Amino acid sequence: MTIDDRVMDTREKIGFRLRELYAGYGYSRYRMSKFEEYDLYSRHRDFLFSDGVITFTDTGGRLMALKPDVTLSIVKNGKDTPGEVRRLYYHEHVYRVTGAADGFREQTQVGLECTGDLRDGETAEVLKLASESLKLCAENHVLEVSHLGILEAFVDMLAPNPRARERILECAGEKNLHGISGICRESGLAEGAEEPLRRLLTLGGTPRSVMPAVRQLAADFGCGSAAAELSRALTVFTGTEAEGRIRIDFSATGNLKYYNGIICRGFISGIPDCVLSGGQYDTLMRTMGRRDRAIGFAVFLDPLERLTEVEKVHA
Repeated sequence: MTIDDRVMDTREKIGFRLRELYAGYGYSRYRMSKFEEYDLYSRHRDFLFSDGVITFTDTGGRLMALKPDVTLSIVKNGKDTPGEVRRLYYHEHVYRVTGAADGFREQTQVGLECTGDLRDGETAEVLKLASESLKLCAENHVLEVSHLGILEAFVDMLAPNPRARERILECAGEKNLHGISGICRESGLAEGAEEPLRRLLTLGGTPRSVMPAVRQLAADFGCGSAAAELSRALTVFTGTEAEGRIRIDFSATGNLKYYNGIICRGFISGIPDCVLSGGQYDTLMRTMGRRDRAIGFAVFLDPLERLTEVEKVHA
């Protein structure tokens, strides 16, 4: 049966195109209930986008929650697969606090998770799919890529204590160079001690233009292997149409309590917030008793309603 996409709204059209894209790369559909035991989200609250969770008691007396996240459920209900790679995608509704006066809202997202014995090839594939996902949403897009191993190495050489480290990382995520200098002076660090971190944060551009400087800086700070890992993952874009839409940006920090390694954010012209977010989350896997490696991302469909007909990509 052929479906006339003229009866679909923007989110539905893009959602189905993304599902077709991921299935074409061998990803299988993951389906979950609207409900999950609240304990899962309570124990891993730091991973959630917001603190609020809608809860209720079911007929069996269990405290349940309307799901605010999909990744936690995938990790919980999966198992380690030594020597194998598991590819899953989803198209789900989540329920989160928006931070506005309207409180909780149902939000739609499509995403994928790749877990198991991951190598450079799988990491590169996920970044490629992130880029292709953005192109399916709109032609005018940018995928920002970073590596937390590099950023944290620079911060750890600088921060005198855990609290200063946390504050510096927060400023790094905001590209607040003045704030970083202020924290360093408060901590008694010498004038200019933060200069290498400032240089890292001001590096920005395509992999071809930026990676040579990143590799040099990383080698000086003992994180050359992380820079090499980032470089290998980004070679998937070398010589492609997408290469000019990839940006290295070390202010892309993500959730530092669970993410590690390569992370990414996607932006579309005309929409102020990121519409794609993800990265490696081996740290979350360890927290949940898993030994597999993992990387994934989600595309947030609700903001895409702001796209004009001119900006939309038609199949």
